Amino acid sequence: MSSFNKQVVLITGAGSGIGRATALAFAQAGARIVVSDVNGSNGQQTVELIRQAGGEATYIHCDVADPEQHTAAVAFAVGTFGRLDVAVNNAGIGGRFARLIDQTVSDWEQMMAVNLGSVFYGLQAQIRQMVQQPEGGRIVNVSSIAGVKGMPMGAPYSAAKHGVIGLTKTAALEYVKKNIRVNAICPVYTHSAMVQELMSTAPEMEERMRRVIPMGRFGQPEEIAQAIMWLCAPENDFCTGQAIQMDGGMTAG
Repeated sequence: MSSFNKQVVLITGAGSGIGRATALAFAQAGARIVVSDVNGSNGQQTVELIRQAGGEATYIHCDVADPEQHTAAVAFAVGTFGRLDVAVNNAGIGGRFARLIDQTVSDWEQMMAVNLGSVFYGLQAQIRQMVQQPEGGRIVNVSSIAGVKGMPMGAPYSAAKHGVIGLTKTAALEYVKKNIRVNAICPVYTHSAMVQELMSTAPEMEERMRRVIPMGRFGQPEEIAQAIMWLCAPENDFCTGQAIQMDGGMTAG
């Protein structure tokens, strides 16, 4: 894996799951990490894990549904480390498991704000900084397998994650001439608090979830982190506007 020595990486939702694994992986590769999360305790714990391993990290609180907090997070990264090389828009929620007609307006609005609006606001703030840098930057948005196929009982979630891919492709085309690469990653069920919560909704849920993955297992956060780093590596500068599926073969058939 490429070295990201002294590069500045901002990750939303970095207090747990894929976000934390990504922060630790980039730090191990030499990057300086801005840990962003709405949960201060979790975020600070990620910072401490990085520092204990000899890395460099700092924390900023960010409610990703608030555009001003994205602007503040980018300003914090630049004020602390001087620039922004990589951004990972990872923060999100799982939402309520229910049929489409049983989803409420509140369910829909919360999902659009946290899982789609957050990526739009993040892209705006991050790109405004990156266009000022001759070296540009790289952005990865965390979508989902539900962003490339339907998700029964999760209509708002699937709609938001499809939207993330649309934003990714559009931003990639608009800013490719500015040396800014924008890609998305689409994980299947990955070990995290969100998936644990989903499994707790019914005794048979875990087995049902595993059954749809040809490999017969969930993804590991560290596996998704490695794919995100691959998308940001300088050796892959010809890759932009892509939605990479990390799904254990789920969409192969």
